[in-house]
Amino acid sequence: MDDDRTGGGGGADGDGDDGSGDEPQPRKQRSFWKELPLLIGIALLLALLIKTFLVQAFSIPSESMMNTLQRGDRVLVDKLTPWFGSEPERGEVVVFHDPGGWLNEPAPEPNALQWFLSQIGLMPSADQQDLIKRVIAVGGDTVECKRGGKVHVNGKELDETGYLYPGSTPCDDQPFGPIKVPDGRIWVMGDNRQNSLDSRYHQELPGNGTIENKEVVGRAIVVAWPIGRWSTLPVPDVFERTGLAAAAVATAGPGALGLAGALPVVLWRRRLLAERDA
Repeated sequence: MDDDRTGGGGGADGDGDDGSGDEPQPRKQRSFWKELPLLIGIALLLALLIKTFLVQAFSIPSESMMNTLQRGDRVLVDKLTPWFGSEPERGEVVVFHDPGGWLNEPAPEPNALQWFLSQIGLMPSADQQDLIKRVIAVGGDTVECKRGGKVHVNGKELDETGYLYPGSTPCDDQPFGPIKVPDGRIWVMGDNRQNSLDSRYHQELPGNGTIENKEVVGRAIVVAWPIGRWSTLPVPDVFERTGLAAAAVATAGPGALGLAGALPVVLWRRRLLAERDA
């Protein structure tokens, strides 16, 4: 009868069967080369998710943003905050899709490798139909610039010496305005004004040169390459000044209206509870 036991104590004190047949066999480790495709797949998936939802690299193809950005710089663009309702703000450097008519030459057809790398964010957009400029005015603002003068936003003069290309004038090559920027749109200009075909030069298009917020890919936050030019891209102090925003009529927002409507209900309920307890 003892021969029918499958897990008896004989092996515990060293007597009888040594139990070697019941010991789990060590798992054979998979070859690194068999694991490699899985690792590459995970890495590509993560890169695609990061490029789609978080950060994407873009290459600077022109000199329109000098000296802030040089031709050949690689910038990282924040694509996350727009998912939470963030909209472009004055002073930010943003990347946006060509709304139509800004880039006159069709983009060269990418080869398979360029297309693949662009899809995972290791190269700029394959179609190359993106531009990068600085936001000067947002929806509701009035912007203008006269020859020999400076840019004015809502009647406030901008001191652009901190980012304007040395020797560049604010708008002598193309004065404009006053222009009222429609809600949900932005007015953009390059830092190298005499070498930038920006909003000033596209006023004949729908929107009078302004860009829809939905065309904005994201905000450029850092120069990542070359290493020697690594730097952040903060909003210049001139855009933080008090009174630059357009005057607005104070209105009760949804939150305030909801609170006003809820207060009588809460007070009524408290009164009923007090009467019941009495």
